[in-house]
Amino acid sequence: QVQLVESGGGLVQAGGSVRLSCAASGSVFSINRMGWYRQAPGKERELVATISNDDLTYYADSVKGRFTISRDEAKNTLYLRIDSLKPEDTAMYFCAAGRTIIGAMNYWGKGTLVTVSS
Repeated sequence: QVQLVESGGGLVQAGGSVRLSCAASGSVFSINRMGWYRQAPGKERELVATISNDDLTYYADSVKGRFTISRDEAKNTLYLRIDSLKPEDTAMYFCAAGRTIIGAMNYWGKGTLVTVSS
């Protein structure tokens, strides 16, 4: 099993930046891919970005240019930096991990809330 704990959310002003963190513990050796998802109020959860163990990244078109996913393998920590925050970035951000490169994620964190004020 893998446990994921997100942190770094909060109330931020539009135009600002935030860095979210996701600490992984447990059977981290089984992870081949990690990612960030978000769910805005009244909307479905959507994929934001993923990163593989080879540091190959994928970004949803809606976030390209403002979001940066990265990881620190030594710390078993995943990051998501969001620049030029917009009110529409307000959402619960979830960290996820998968045992395979493609397909559904196997492990999920409980999320961290980012609220962007205009």
